[in-house]
Amino acid sequence: MQSAYSGLPSNNEQRLARILSPDHPLCKEDVVWVLEFIKKKVADGDPRLLDLAQPRLLQNFQHFADASLMLLQRRPCCGQEADRFRISLREAAYGLYTPGSSGRMPRS
Repeated sequence: MQSAYSGLPSNNEQRLARILSPDHPLCKEDVVWVLEFIKKKVADGDPRLLDLAQPRLLQNFQHFADASLMLLQRRPCCGQEADRFRISLREAAYGLYTPGSSGRMPRS
């Protein structure tokens, strides 16, 4: 989300970009933070989510659930496991995040 005054990404969006960056070492706290961020945006009725088609919202939910279950079953680590978490988190946050010049999204 952009700041209403400066046009710059908010601290939350900057943190999300950092967590989703393939260069960032992923930890459990990062995964929990992203899931809580998404949960809050859904509860608040973020307009960016309201603009998404129902099939896309279902995909977001599926990836949110996947990331949540992966978190319960194992801890994020390096390599392929961290990549799987990032893909699920990126897809779960679809519509809430637009990569800018400061953050790049990993490819699926």
